[in-house]
Amino acid sequence: MGCRPIACGTGDGGRRRQHRSYRPRTTQSNHAGPIAPNRLADLPALTACDQAWQADITYVPTDEGWLYLAVVLDASSKRLLGWAFSASLETEFVLTALLMAIQRRGGRCAKGLLFHSDRGVQYASARFRAQLTTHGLTASMSRRGNCYDNARAEAFFSTLKIKLVYRRDFADHAQARAEIFEWIEAFDNLRRRHSSIGNVSPIDFENQTN
Repeated sequence: MGCRPIACGTGDGGRRRQHRSYRPRTTQSNHAGPIAPNRLADLPALTACDQAWQADITYVPTDEGWLYLAVVLDASSKRLLGWAFSASLETEFVLTALLMAIQRRGGRCAKGLLFHSDRGVQYASARFRAQLTTHGLTASMSRRGNCYDNARAEAFFSTLKIKLVYRRDFADHAQARAEIFEWIEAFDNLRRRHSSIGNVSPIDFENQTN
């Protein structure tokens, strides 16, 4: 979330979205909550799913106002396990994305699973940390202002915006939610091939490795 958004390309038939001059800050790192060390940096090369999850928040412009999207993805398979939308940056929707990811893994987390995020107040809140503890996840946070520490989540948001968001003029939150949901479930998880996982989709990669 600390990176500047990637500018809209020209490969969209000449149709470029007019971005608002104001861009909201999704990372509020000036808070009194505890900051976890960057444990992800010390993690050995991933060999299986559910060794590390990465989380982040981005914003989507609509004619109704900003819509925020929180995601949780598996760092090995690149699969989007959990996500949630909100009209505000309250902790609740970040919790919803986490609990969706846990539910998708059968309601249990693998032993030693690392949960990596930035230093945002939502991830440092007592409510969020309590859920990590309850489900046996170990917190990890990026260094201050270093988006490369959370590169997988940043890369997902870049692709989402280039392939969908910058090409659309969402009339309201409902339209944005529906189209992003469809893009995640029907395209990104199921059909989009990733060179980093053998040029297969996240679902196919998990099916091959499980």
